[in-house]
Amino acid sequence: MTVLGVVFRPQLPPERLRAVARAADDAGLEELWLWEDCFLEGGISAAAAALAWTERVRVGVGLLPVPLRNVAVTAMEAATLHRMFPGRAILGVGHGVQDWMGQVGARAESPVTLLREHLDALRALLRGERVSTDGRYVKLDGVALDWPPAAAPEVLAGAGGPRSLRLSGAAADGTVLTAATGPEGVRRARRLIDEGRESAGRTDHHRVVVYLHTATGSDAAARLRAEIEANGEDPLPEHGVAGDAGAVAKAVQRLAEAGADTVVLQPTADEPDPEAFVRFAAEEVRPLIT
Repeated sequence: MTVLGVVFRPQLPPERLRAVARAADDAGLEELWLWEDCFLEGGISAAAAALAWTERVRVGVGLLPVPLRNVAVTAMEAATLHRMFPGRAILGVGHGVQDWMGQVGARAESPVTLLREHLDALRALLRGERVSTDGRYVKLDGVALDWPPAAAPEVLAGAGGPRSLRLSGAAADGTVLTAATGPEGVRRARRLIDEGRESAGRTDHHRVVVYLHTATGSDAAARLRAEIEANGEDPLPEHGVAGDAGAVAKAVQRLAEAGADTVVLQPTADEPDPEAFVRFAAEEVRPLIT
C-alpha cells in the first residue's frame, strides 16, 4: 500500500511545528517530512522535537546536505534518534544545493563522490561497524558508535540526475525525488536506480519517495501555479495537483503506479492553514488511496 505523507515547509517558523506535528499524529497521518534547506531550519533538531511531541507518526528529514556534516556526526545523531524513537525516524542525505554550499565554503568539487563516500560510511556506522576509510572527502580512523541502533535503519539519498540515481540505487536504501518529478520521471528514476542496484548486486527493496506539489481550497489552482513558477519549474499538469481529496488521491495513485512507494504532499509555501492541510491529507485523501 502506498504510504502518504505531508511536508512541514521550513518557510513556516519553527514554533509552528508543534501544532502541525500533533495535528498529523492525531489525524493518523503516516509520515511527516521536514527539510533542512539553507538557511531556514535544522533537520535533526526539528525531527527530534517532532518525534518527542508525538506518539506514532513517522518523521522524515529529506534531506540533510552532506557537505555541511562530518559523517560521524550524522551517524551519532541518526543513531540517537533511532534509539530514542525506534522505527519512527527516516533520514535522507543529499549533496545539497551547490549555490548554498558555496555560500558556506563547503562546495565539493565532486558532489557525487562525496555523497558516495558519506553513504558508505554512514550505513556502515549505523550497522555497528568500526570504520576506517581514507577517501577523497570522508576520512575515518577506527570510528565506531558506542550506541548504534538496535537494527540498521534505512538511509535514503536525494537524487535527480542519472549519476546520482544510479549511485542511490547502489549505495542507499531508498531515493527521495523532488516535486518536479511526474509519473514518467518516477519511471525513469526507477530504471536508473535499478541499474545501480544491479551493478552493486543488491536485491533488497529500495524505497522511492516523491514529493507532490499540492493545493486545496478555493484559490488552490492559482496558488499552485504561482508556487511552481516561482521555483522555476514547468507548470505542467503532472508536476502538481490542485483540487479536492479525489483529485489529490488520483495524482498520488498515478505516482504510485509509476513506482513511488511513498508520496509526500508538498503544500505551497503560503498554505494558509497547515494544520488543516495535514488533517485533509490524513482524513480525506488517505482513505481514497490503495
